[in-house]
Amino acid sequence: MPEINLTITPEDLSVDMVAKQIRITGRAYPLFDIAFLILQKPERHMVTFAVRKKQDGTPIQPLFQCALDETLWLSEDEAVRHVLDRHFATFYQAEKTQIDPPKGVYTFVAQCGMSGVILGPPNYHDYQNQLRRLHAERFARLPFEDFKARVKIVKDEAIVKKWVEDQSWKTEFNCLNLPEPLRLGSMEDVEKHFRQAHLPNIIKQIESVTLTGTVTRNIRDRELARLARNGWEEQNRFPLQLATTLSQQFASRGLQFFKVNKTLTHVAVARPHFLDLEATPVSDGVKRIVDLINATTKCTHKQLLAALAPSPKVPAAPAADAAPAAEGEAAVPAPPAASEPSPELAAVMTDLHWLIHQGHVIEFANGVLETAKRPLPKPVKQPKAPKATAQPAAVVATPEGGTEVGEVTGGEAPVAVVAEDAPAAPVAEATEPVTATEAAPASSEAPPAN
Repeated sequence: MPEINLTITPEDLSVDMVAKQIRITGRAYPLFDIAFLILQKPERHMVTFAVRKKQDGTPIQPLFQCALDETLWLSEDEAVRHVLDRHFATFYQAEKTQIDPPKGVYTFVAQCGMSGVILGPPNYHDYQNQLRRLHAERFARLPFEDFKARVKIVKDEAIVKKWVEDQSWKTEFNCLNLPEPLRLGSMEDVEKHFRQAHLPNIIKQIESVTLTGTVTRNIRDRELARLARNGWEEQNRFPLQLATTLSQQFASRGLQFFKVNKTLTHVAVARPHFLDLEATPVSDGVKRIVDLINATTKCTHKQLLAALAPSPKVPAAPAADAAPAAEGEAAVPAPPAASEPSPELAAVMTDLHWLIHQGHVIEFANGVLETAKRPLPKPVKQPKAPKATAQPAAVVATPEGGTEVGEVTGGEAPVAVVAEDAPAAPVAEATEPVTATEAAPASSEAPPAN
């Protein structure tokens, strides 16, 4: 791979759309699923190419950009060939003049086996120049001897005649956009003139550039295209780099992060915040919502509304309401009037919206509702046992008049010391808030994005 750093980042508009979706719906989405969503379409992400430098500050692999179409190249020669191939008419105009055809009788010519270009008879004076020019312009990556081995000898009269006709015309090139007219006699002169007159303004060496994913997929330089494809495949396997950038961008837009089961990082409008109904005065509507979610396994938004604010059955429209029909046609019933939400439904939706935006209730991407769990109690620190003070050994007199060291009895018994980081007793696991830079494996739900 070329020694160029490649970074994939989300496109700002895509991040804005997803953040707006999260704020409007109040749902919590897995961060890594959003990263996969960004990678799905090239218009949703940006790609940055940056050179790596040696210790002396010079680039390990230089990077060039054409100012005419913003294409990237690893070598200046390839960039020049690209400009002369794609933008030739911007700088030069070819003009053909008829001349005398080659003298002699020719029965065969050499032809490139890959491009089909007729090179002329091998004994023709310009044959070697044509051969090397074609190799340099189209097949520079192929060794010259391998390229030469694919040249074939053709004895077809039509092909020989076409070569003779081509040699009966002389092509010259008029330089455009110059104060004084200038005519060049060959492509070698054209390339030399371009390097002297236009190259500094058209092809520039750069240190970094950021392109859209759509432009990156159309890179003409094969090695850079391979680098971009490899970078995308790596992120598509595990988008850690992209998810880290997403977390920073979401945090700057006021969104919050938390982990589910200590593994899956989710982004939402608020972090989980336990609501203690016994200690916090709340309305009866809020209490009913919390009690129903706690009592229903995998309670969904739809189930909640059906239980607390069931929709009344709409009676069938009477026949008199049918629109009058012409003779011989069936009567067309009048369209039903748009129904407004009932006061009960509006009250439930208002209370649920408050609970979600306060973090007391979490609505996941699959529509499941959960209440924020009670936080785990902090482990109690046990007092440390005081260090036993060293006591002097007892000195006992011996019958012989000497002394010996004996054990002193008494003192405090040893006390067991509990480590400060010892785990607490197992309780129901709570949903944990995290910072914007934490990442985790992805799940299967993600919000829609443009």
